[in-house]
Amino acid sequence: MKLYLFQASGNAYKVRILLGLLNVPYERVVLDNQKQEHKQPAYLKVNPRGEVPAIDDDGTVIWDSAACLAYVARKYGGEKWLPTDPAGMAAVMQWIALAATEIQCGLQYGRRTIVQGRETLGPLDKAQEFGRRALAAMEGQLKNNQWLALDRPTIADVACFPYVKTAPEAKVPLDPYPSVVAWLERCKALPGWPPQ
Repeated sequence: MKLYLFQASGNAYKVRILLGLLNVPYERVVLDNQKQEHKQPAYLKVNPRGEVPAIDDDGTVIWDSAACLAYVARKYGGEKWLPTDPAGMAAVMQWIALAATEIQCGLQYGRRTIVQGRETLGPLDKAQEFGRRALAAMEGQLKNNQWLALDRPTIADVACFPYVKTAPEAKVPLDPYPSVVAWLERCKALPGWPPQ
């Protein structure tokens, strides 16, 4: 399997996390963001959106972090990481939706505004507010649960982790969310969890 990524991409990190947890061997294909390699014709054949991550699993090409997580979970992790029963799958998918909305558009875009000096969807304070809503939802869930979706880690936890971890870089402190902080530590303690 090939994983196309930028070294600093949180979305690609999601896929690296799951591959590590499942002990799936893969080849890293690191694209140069500064040279816009992800917008060049060769890569656009892999992902017509010109985004990372994407995977090529022996000719099966999947792009977008959520799609990559679903594919890897189902192919290499069986029911454990993405259940097939309707209630379990829906529980996982609602947190993946949060990762793609409030977490991405709030915490990641807020971080991007501060670190890279460019607003993505609007002013920093709006991104931070959006991110705090995600953290409040997570805190509410994690006060009485070890994991976001089920009684075990799933791709919901993997999808939410990278940009929650970097929330302080968006100037959104994690101190008001002690259950989220404890969850971050539980995630990092899972066997096979790779460093960023």
